[in-house]
Amino acid sequence: MSILCDLLQIAPGVTALIGGGGKTTLLRALAEELSQRARVIVATSTKMLVPDWCPVVLEASAASVAAALEQSPCVCVGSLHAETGKLDAPCLGFSELARLAKYVLVEADGSRGLPLKAHEGHEPVIPVCASRTVCVVGADGIGGIISQVCHRPKVFAQLAGVPAQGAATPEAISAVLASEHLHDVLYINKVEHPSQLADAERIASYSATPVVAGSLWKGEFRCLR
Repeated sequence: MSILCDLLQIAPGVTALIGGGGKTTLLRALAEELSQRARVIVATSTKMLVPDWCPVVLEASAASVAAALEQSPCVCVGSLHAETGKLDAPCLGFSELARLAKYVLVEADGSRGLPLKAHEGHEPVIPVCASRTVCVVGADGIGGIISQVCHRPKVFAQLAGVPAQGAATPEAISAVLASEHLHDVLYINKVEHPSQLADAERIASYSATPVVAGSLWKGEFRCLR
């Protein structure tokens, strides 16, 4: 079975996850793989749901994070947002977190669960020290109506050069990714049928970065570029 963290070339240090729906699931999958090798910290630079699959250290100091990592190879670090109950960015800087754990995985934007995403000027919030940025595209959004399957549909449509009521074709998605130029590796998730693989291969044919396609649900992945 292909190891996803190797296909995505996740290196020690800080990795940011951006793009469409599936980032949190990808965050967990990578954390579980990497924590078999070394210590891992997961966090957000914006907001994320509090994970129930690893210990959470709130309002953390370096000492409290280090102590938590002695008990578990993977911990989540953040500050609790009182109004929403979600996690905010941690008090400690991401470069400091990277001195405490070999791998730091950061969810760096939101998509409201939609499979596709374009970005406003204030997002994503990629840590300056990030060595890799993985962009997630949900295959279940390919071919759908932009206004229905995309977060920030007006921005997406403008960058793609198509109406917001038009289709999010592989070519439209590729145009947005190329225009934003925010990532250095692309992960296309929910590729579970031959037609979705064909769409993923079309996106990969336009890509200037490595492209991995697969299904987190099935645990099957392949490198397309």
